[in-house]
Amino acid sequence: MAINEALLIIDYTNDFVDEKGALTCGEPGQLIEPAIIHYANEALKDDSWVLLPTDVHVPNDPYHPETKLFPPHNVRGTWGRKYYGELEGWYNEQESNPHVWAFDKTRYSSFAGTDLDIRLRERHIDTLHLVGVCTDICVLHTAVDAYNLGYNLVIHKNGVATFTEHGQEWALDHFKNSLGAKIVTN
Repeated sequence: MAINEALLIIDYTNDFVDEKGALTCGEPGQLIEPAIIHYANEALKDDSWVLLPTDVHVPNDPYHPETKLFPPHNVRGTWGRKYYGELEGWYNEQESNPHVWAFDKTRYSSFAGTDLDIRLRERHIDTLHLVGVCTDICVLHTAVDAYNLGYNLVIHKNGVATFTEHGQEWALDHFKNSLGAKIVTN
């Protein structure tokens, strides 16, 4: 990665990945952990940026559309909202690094209702590397918004996961064929 590139680690929390998570994609999500840590370390080594857009909710929010679709998940201050596995420790060690920042998001896309686009443009970032969960939901919606805002996209196939194999393959095809994303496996 270069200084004009950023790695987004999307929603890699206990509720989305751990077996006991409220809305877990389970083993597929757990298997991508080493790749995510590797990409994060490589980004920092290259003086690039690592961003952690992370879903946050309050229980039974009558105004949030996901309340009707999913069980409560990623509730602020809970175990479920903490980063899964090694990412929690990695973030705690890197939290003060100016090239690492975590931020809340309340919609599928990391851009919706956040200052992500402004912060990327301030840093002259034009290429986004996406990893995390779920490939066909939050990673997808982030990618669509990034595409519409003119960012170059790189999807790390071994760094994204979702609930079903069909959803995974569909999203990867969509990234490549509809968004012009580069799909990489290393």
